[in-house]
Amino acid sequence: MLRIAVQSKGRLFEDTMSLLAEAGIKVSTSKRTLLVQSPDFPIEVLYLRDDDIPQCVATGVTDLGIVGRNEFEERQEQAEVVRPLGFSRCRMSLAIPKAVKYNGLSWFEGKKIATSYPNILRRFLQDNHISADIHVITGSVEISPGIGLADAIFDIVSSGSTLVSNNLAEVEVVMHCEALLIANNNLSPRKKAILDELLFRIEAVKAAENKKYVLMNVPTANIPQIVDVLPGAKSPTIMPLATEGWSSIHTVVEEKSFWQIISKLKELGAQGILVMPIEKMIL
Repeated sequence: MLRIAVQSKGRLFEDTMSLLAEAGIKVSTSKRTLLVQSPDFPIEVLYLRDDDIPQCVATGVTDLGIVGRNEFEERQEQAEVVRPLGFSRCRMSLAIPKAVKYNGLSWFEGKKIATSYPNILRRFLQDNHISADIHVITGSVEISPGIGLADAIFDIVSSGSTLVSNNLAEVEVVMHCEALLIANNNLSPRKKAILDELLFRIEAVKAAENKKYVLMNVPTANIPQIVDVLPGAKSPTIMPLATEGWSSIHTVVEEKSFWQIISKLKELGAQGILVMPIEKMIL
């Protein structure tokens, strides 16, 4: 049985529960129960505060954890990053009042910066040879310049709307963040085997993201040109149709290039193009 620590609320919680569900792992999300076991996979979920997860994984209280890179880097606990998960993306940035003229990182020399992430900020300032006063604050960091508590802030930025509403401007991106799957450094062989099965399922879910399954009828004579513009997972599947001179092609297309590829296919005579979402991909 593997125990995995998951954030108890917020966007990361929702994204994590969605990933587990897509991987076929059912878990109760009752707010009254902090430790729940999956009925169909050898895993139990412990719901915690996000800043407690790195330490719990490092000390063996849990075997795995899903946590934002920001918390993992801030806590500096000894745990292994197994896999970035690609969701709950944000960035950690320095921001200053909009009315202030910004002339580069040297602006922060001697300034007071409010943050809930002093370790990440301290390393960044040291790497850039800047001496500043770090003021550690929990809660609403973004109000600090407005009430005279600090000259600038260092905080998580997602849409940037919170900065705008507090008359702040984002001037330096220090780190890009996303959810990470982390593991204790001393997992037993049995637990590693369960982790491997979990990773297999996660990979199948992630491989299907932002992809479409495309079926179409094409003139057989044009197959070489169509294959040139239609890369699949390995190569397209091609089958002859009952109508002489026509074939059916099945393939996988990246969503970001979908419309450009479809336009080229139509120019080459493709008809009856059917596009379907992909739930899982086993590569």
